[in-house]
Amino acid sequence: MSTKTEEHFSKWRGIFWPIHNYEMKKFLPMALIMFCLLFNYTVMRDTKDVLVVNAAGANIIPFLKLYCVTPCAVLFVILYAKLSNIFNSEKIFYVIVTPFLVYFAAFGFLIYPNIAAVHPSPESIAALHQAYPNLTGFIDIYAHWAFSSFYVMAEIWGSAMVSLLFWQFANQVTRMNEAKRFYGLFALIANIGLIFAGQTEHFCNNIHHYVEVQGDHWGLSLKILMAIVAAMGVLAMYLFRWMHTNVLSDPKFYDEAEAANKPKKKKAKLSLSESAKVIFTSPELGLIVLLVVSYGISINLVEVQWKQQLKLYYAGNQSGYHAFMGNFSTFVGIFTILFILGVGANILRSLSWFKAAVITPLITLLCGSVFFFVIIQKDSLAPMFQEMGFTTMAFAAFLGAGLVTISKAVKYSLFDPTKEMAYIPLDNELKTKGKAAVDVLGGRLGKAGGAFVQSTLALVFAVKDVVILAPTTSVIFLIICVVWLFAVKGLSKKITIAQRRKAEEEAAAKA
Repeated sequence: MSTKTEEHFSKWRGIFWPIHNYEMKKFLPMALIMFCLLFNYTVMRDTKDVLVVNAAGANIIPFLKLYCVTPCAVLFVILYAKLSNIFNSEKIFYVIVTPFLVYFAAFGFLIYPNIAAVHPSPESIAALHQAYPNLTGFIDIYAHWAFSSFYVMAEIWGSAMVSLLFWQFANQVTRMNEAKRFYGLFALIANIGLIFAGQTEHFCNNIHHYVEVQGDHWGLSLKILMAIVAAMGVLAMYLFRWMHTNVLSDPKFYDEAEAANKPKKKKAKLSLSESAKVIFTSPELGLIVLLVVSYGISINLVEVQWKQQLKLYYAGNQSGYHAFMGNFSTFVGIFTILFILGVGANILRSLSWFKAAVITPLITLLCGSVFFFVIIQKDSLAPMFQEMGFTTMAFAAFLGAGLVTISKAVKYSLFDPTKEMAYIPLDNELKTKGKAAVDVLGGRLGKAGGAFVQSTLALVFAVKDVVILAPTTSVIFLIICVVWLFAVKGLSKKITIAQRRKAEEEAAAKA
C-alpha cells in the first residue's frame, strides 16, 4: 500500500478528521464495531450495579469482583487460548460473542420475569445468614445468583469484547502510521456509544412516563434494554464479517505478511504452556500489565467511595439511581468527545508516547486526591457546602461524579489508545495471546486488587462503612499512582527499543 501522509489534509481536517477518503472504507466499520460493543458494555455496566446493590447492598460487590469475576476471567483466558489454536481470529469473534448475546436476551425475557422462582426462598437465606454470619458475602451471591451471574457476564464482556477482541483486531489490521490517526478517533466514535447508551437507559427507566405500563416498570425496561443489546451484538458481527469480505481482502488496506512482521508463511501456533512462558517472560507485557492493574486499582478505590456517597444520597431509590447512572454515562461520553476534539487525538499525533501516556496517571492522581480530601475533611468543609446550597453528602456525590467523569474521559481518549499503541511494535504472539492475558487478566487483577484492598481493610479495622477507611485508602491510592508513573517511564524505554528493532528487521527483509 502506498502511504499517504498528513500533508494532504487541510489545517482543520488534519486536527479534527485526519482520515483520507479512501481510508473511510476501513475506518468507519471498525469505529462502528467499537460503538456497538461499547454501547452494550455501558448498558450492562450500569444495569449490573442496579441489580446487585438493590438486591443485596453494596457490600456484595467486592465479593463478586474478587471471588467470581476474577476466576471467571482466568477461565476465559484459558478458553480463549484454546480457541485460538482451533479457530481463526474471525471465527473466534463469532464463537465468543454469540453465547453472551444469548445469555443477555435470556436474562431479560426468561430469567428476570421468573426471578422469584429461580432464586432461593427468603426463609432459607435467612437461616443461612443466622447459621453462618461470617459468610454473608458468599451467601448473598448464592441468594441472588441470577443477578450475580449477570454481574459477572457484564464484567467479562467489557474485558473480552472491548479490551481484547476489538483492540486485538485493530492491532492486527492497522499500521502504525494509521494508528496515530485512527486510534484517537476510535475513542471519539465509540464514546458516542456512551451517550446513546446513557440516554437509552434514561428513556427505558422512565418509559412509564411516555406510555401506559401495566405491572413491573423495571422488568419492561430491562426487556427493552436486553433486546437492544442483542441487536447491537448482531450488528457488530455483521460489520465484522463485512470487514473481512470487503476490506481485509484488499491489499491496499491489509497485508497479512506485513502484519506478521515477516514474509508470508504460516506461523506455528504455540501450546497453552508455551504461550504462558512467552507472556510472563516478556518485560513489555509485564509493564503493560502494571499500567492496567494500576489504573484498575486506583480508579476502583475512588469509585467505591463515590458509589457509597451516591447510594446514601439516593437512599434506595432504584429508578433515581439508574437514571442518574444513565445520565452519568452520557456525560462521560460527551466530555470524552470534547476532550478528544480539543486535545486528545492531537496529543497522540504531536507528542511522544511517554508524554501522551503519562497524562492519565497524573490526572487520576490529581482528581483522586481532591476527592479523598473532600471525603476526609467533609466535617470541616460542611459550612462551606451549606453556603453553596449543598449537603455534605450531595456535594460529595456530585463532586465524585464530576471527577470520575474526567478520569474516564482521559482513560478512553489517552490511556486506551496509548496502551494499544504499545503492542504494535511487538511480534504477533505477544499481540494475540499475550494481549489476551494482559487485558482480561490485567483488568480483572486491577479491579480485584481494589476489591481486595477494600475488603481487607474492612476486616482489619472491623468496619463496614467504607467512608471510615478513606484516610488509609487515600494513602494506598497515592502509592499506586506513583508506581503507575514509574511503569509508564519504563515501558516508554521498552517501546523505543522495540520500534528500533522492528525497523532494522524490515530494512533487512527489503535488502
